[in-house]
Amino acid sequence: MAFIPYVPDDEIPAEHRVPDDDHIIRIHGVHPATLRLHYDLYVELMRAPSPLSRVQREMIAVVVSATNGCHY
Repeated sequence: MAFIPYVPDDEIPAEHRVPDDDHIIRIHGVHPATLRLHYDLYVELMRAPSPLSRVQREMIAVVVSATNGCHY
């Protein structure tokens, strides 16, 4: 699996910072404009109203991650 170092929070422009320090979100700090976009997409997919429950969406994420060999 590839390794991408995290950018310290104080090096990310304030307008691109998000209230989440989850590793999959923070990895976008190397290209700060995508940090906010990825976070907004994540919130929409995982927390917004949906025909799937939050638990179902989390289970899908776990299965996809396991299938892809992701360890997070």
